[in-house]
Amino acid sequence: MEIIAIANQKGGVGKTTTAVNLTASLAAKRKHVLLIDLDPQGNATSGTGVDKNELALTIADVLLDGVSLSDAIVTSPAGFDVIGANRDLAGMDITLMNKTDSHELFKTAMEALVNEQLATQKPPYDYVIIDCAPSLNLLTINALVATDSVIIPMQCEYYALEGLADLSQTIERLTELNPKLYIRGVVRTLFDARNTLARDVSAELEAHFGDIMYKTHIPRNIRLAEAPAHGLPVIAYERWSKGARAYQKLAAEVMKQSS
Repeated sequence: MEIIAIANQKGGVGKTTTAVNLTASLAAKRKHVLLIDLDPQGNATSGTGVDKNELALTIADVLLDGVSLSDAIVTSPAGFDVIGANRDLAGMDITLMNKTDSHELFKTAMEALVNEQLATQKPPYDYVIIDCAPSLNLLTINALVATDSVIIPMQCEYYALEGLADLSQTIERLTELNPKLYIRGVVRTLFDARNTLARDVSAELEAHFGDIMYKTHIPRNIRLAEAPAHGLPVIAYERWSKGARAYQKLAAEVMKQSS
């Protein structure tokens, strides 16, 4: 089982879009995948067609009350498993600070899930994808302590470069708590090859990150923007759109990294 956090503290870079559509594309390639929403906005939850306001259990119950992750799993209309989030996760930073080892609560829950699957001989997940909040808060730190690797969605603009430097430094510091943590890859999102600035920033990223830059560019695409309103990943909404094909290519790159 590989645990991958989708993280960037800058909002509006396609983080949740990447989490949902990478999960759906991996599932379409017959991988057993779990999507965990660690963002209080709950957009990844609703983007899979799950009603976040009707959930009996959410990731907040796991972190606050010790509910097992397996009890909070629901199956999305798109056909993969989801642990959802809603407004119950808001303000969680303050609440969690009062708990012992507050930065390891999610890691403990993940370890319990693995042990439970082994004990019951349930097939383990090939991938667990975590949608992090657009900030370097305690929820995001919980994800980074528990994960194997991080995929960073990156819009090709200069403000995003500054945020990427901050996130890279945070990941480096957190290796003290999670020695296996590393940046799995950086994916360019909302990309418009006609834009000179986008091309310049893209070249700068390639010069800095080299081999960990995914070859796939996620384009600006109207179908990607429309799909969440229908509670569907883009592969289920418009399978042959440019956005859907791009995420299928990204999923193939992610799988190749695992081989």
